[in-house]
Amino acid sequence: MTGERFSVLWLQAGSCGGCTMAVLEHGARGLFDAFDRAGIELLWHPSVSVETGSEARAILESVERGERRLDALVIEGSVLLGPNGSGRCQMLAGTGRTMADWVRSLSTRAGVVVAVGSCAAFGGVPAAAPDPAEAIGLQFDGTERGGALGADFEARGGLPVVSIAGCAPHPGWIVETLQALARGALVASDLDAFGRPKFFADHLAHHGCSRNEFYEFKASAERASDRGCMMEHLGCKATQAVGDCNQRGWNGEGSCTQGGYACIGCTSPGFEEARGFLATPKIAGIPVGLPLDMPKAWFMALAALSKSATPKRVRVNAVADRVVVPPGRGRKGGEGSET
Repeated sequence: MTGERFSVLWLQAGSCGGCTMAVLEHGARGLFDAFDRAGIELLWHPSVSVETGSEARAILESVERGERRLDALVIEGSVLLGPNGSGRCQMLAGTGRTMADWVRSLSTRAGVVVAVGSCAAFGGVPAAAPDPAEAIGLQFDGTERGGALGADFEARGGLPVVSIAGCAPHPGWIVETLQALARGALVASDLDAFGRPKFFADHLAHHGCSRNEFYEFKASAERASDRGCMMEHLGCKATQAVGDCNQRGWNGEGSCTQGGYACIGCTSPGFEEARGFLATPKIAGIPVGLPLDMPKAWFMALAALSKSATPKRVRVNAVADRVVVPPGRGRKGGEGSET
């Protein structure tokens, strides 16, 4: 590798490794081909690099001393500050130092710091109560600014932490963000208020969902196997969750809702504490979680009107696990109005 390549150091903090598993599924030609074509050099990754033990420590130490250029520090997983702020819940093997210490030290050398996954971005699953490990994100503690690196942190390149949220993020989000950074094509205005790149965060998981016709008519699924919209009864948060999940295939095809699993809003801070996993919380029969930017009165009026106009085909198919009533034919045998 030459010194002109965009150098990336990837560390796993309080992580299940799911973000790495996701990104390894990138594209037909694979992750490493994508990195090579983008001019990205992976200095070290705990799961895929050949260096171990003293060899791996030497890489980290050379970066920390400024002897080796670091363009992007990628952190997967929450920073664990426990017990009692000591950070000793997670030690980096063989160094005698906490992972929190390494993250803070290396971040001062990095051109940009990237949080991969909602754990690194906001604290994520390890931060769920009772949180004995005192898990925290890099620049956010849930919805509040002020994570392990501080509210006002900016890397040498001038960017705050770039947060590729998700549990796990789409592999395309990770690779495309790193490719944009390698080209110098990602600036502060390309990030939303939580540091998420807008190319995916300016969309909702709802966009492109195969169940949208059922949503439009408020024809709701009642069981996990039903084909209808899962918002009313089964806890789906796709109308509230940022991400273009249903506009690009995961591993070539599919998505959570495509597979019959309700969206849990995993790109949002605090999703791990959310009410209503696979069951929609309601007050007086009204779903608590409503689509973003839609007042409750408008939604109720729209829902009542939509349900009153629901075609028989949509109403019946919504509570079936297959197409029971196909699109109807007009009275003269052509495609069109339902009988």
